[in-house]
Amino acid sequence: MFWDEVYKGTPPWDIDHPQPAFQALIESGEIRPGRALDIGCGRGENAIMLAKNGCDVTGIDLAKDAISDAKAKAIERHVKVNFIVGNVLEMDQLFTEDEFDIVIDSGLFHVITDEERLLFTRHVHKVLKEGGKYFMLCFSDKEPGEYELPRRASKAEIESTFSPLFNIIYIKDVIFDSLLNPGRRQAYLLSATKS
Repeated sequence: MFWDEVYKGTPPWDIDHPQPAFQALIESGEIRPGRALDIGCGRGENAIMLAKNGCDVTGIDLAKDAISDAKAKAIERHVKVNFIVGNVLEMDQLFTEDEFDIVIDSGLFHVITDEERLLFTRHVHKVLKEGGKYFMLCFSDKEPGEYELPRRASKAEIESTFSPLFNIIYIKDVIFDSLLNPGRRQAYLLSATKS
C-alpha cells in the first residue's frame, strides 16, 4: 500500500513534533480537554500533544508502520492514546455517532479526491457530537508547487465542502511545518463546528 511505503522512510510532514497551528489552538484554549480524534494521525505527534493536554485521544491512520511507531512513541512518553489502523472513509464502522468533542486533521484533507470529499465530510460530521469542533490544516492555494499531491485548497473549496454540514468559524492563513522548507509552507486552518 502507498502509505505503508511512504512510512518506510521519513515523509516530509513527519517533523517529530506537533504542528505549530495545533499547538496554538491548545495555547489559545480553542482546544480543551474532551474526547478527541486525530484522523490521518501518522506517527502520532499531534495526538500525543492532545493527550498531554487532557484529551482522551484516538488516532487513526491507514499506515500500519506509522501506527506501530505512534504506539511506541506514546509508551516512551508515558502518554495514553488509542492508536488504530483504519480508513477514515469507513469511520462509521469504527466509531459511534456523536463520539467525539474534537476532530483534528493535519494534512489529510488535501490528499482526498473530489469524489471522496462528500463521504469524508459526512463521516467527520457523524462522529462529532452536536456542537463538536473540527480543526483542519491543509496546504493553501498560496503555496507554490507543481506537484499533484498534496493538492492546494482554496478558501472557496474549503467553504463549499464543509458549509453544508458545519458552521465555519474561520479559515485563516497559517504555516504547515514540513521537513521541506521548514516553517514556510502556506496553509489554511479551518475551525468549524457541527451544525
